[in-house]
Amino acid sequence: MFSLSRLSCFIAVAEELHFGRAAERLHMTQPPLSRQIQQLESELGVHLIDRTTRSVTLTPAGVAFLPDARRILQLAEGAALNVKRVPAGDLGTVVIGFTAASAHPVLPRLFDAARQQIPDVKLELREMVTAVQIEALMTGELDLGMARPPLKRPGLVSRPLLHEQLIAALPAAHPLVEVRRQLTLNDLDGQDMIMYSPAQARYFNELLISTFTIAGATPRYVQYVTQVHTMLVLVRSGIGIALVPASTATLHPEGVVFRSIGAFRERPVELDAVWRGDSTNPALLRLLRDVLPPREWTTDDLVEDFVG
Repeated sequence: MFSLSRLSCFIAVAEELHFGRAAERLHMTQPPLSRQIQQLESELGVHLIDRTTRSVTLTPAGVAFLPDARRILQLAEGAALNVKRVPAGDLGTVVIGFTAASAHPVLPRLFDAARQQIPDVKLELREMVTAVQIEALMTGELDLGMARPPLKRPGLVSRPLLHEQLIAALPAAHPLVEVRRQLTLNDLDGQDMIMYSPAQARYFNELLISTFTIAGATPRYVQYVTQVHTMLVLVRSGIGIALVPASTATLHPEGVVFRSIGAFRERPVELDAVWRGDSTNPALLRLLRDVLPPREWTTDDLVEDFVG
């Protein structure tokens, strides 16, 4: 198979149509240049260049071969440059797990920052609940997780990524919609509520149960679900009320009204970035350094802009 150096020689002669100028361009003398062309023609089994004492021209085979030769050389040069960018984290892939509830407040910010800092790194997304993310991190299926605490697994490292308030999602015709003050947990006492699954959404389930216990309020849990989107469908259907992250309000779901609850200003829900401490993925390490925020993101402004 022909070498890249012979391709370079052929391209130079084909573009200059003069062996002397081509040799000067390649910083070599004419005899070795001629040998390179002859060896390339021998390897290909075709005559590429017609040379006389007065002119140098390409044969039909040479004309056909020139575009391919340029592409091959460009690909080879590009590959050499790209492989040097990988150790610096400028090129590569980061596989990221995320929960459905974290998509709205986190993913747009993450992609905006990544486009600015590491535009040639591919971010590959996998939607998973926290428990599944943890296992995927341990097996190497994921590079980075966006999961709810606590994340007590040896070998994993985490740092706060986002905090936001929980807000009430009410059916549009619910009596609490007409309350002209900030809602309290006591307002939810005895109300039909759509609750988070204790198995698949443990973080939210335990947070709400402990919060209601402290407040002495006891809602009636009428359905248990995992995803916030499912909660909104049930709320719109009048099945009950739900407590959802504030960023949910940006979805503007029809038939659902959002109200803030004072107690959750002091007890925001948290989302952590989590990864294996022994990861050697340069693109991940670059993302952790230059893309993730030095201080956790918040959605406090959403409560003022979208929530009553």
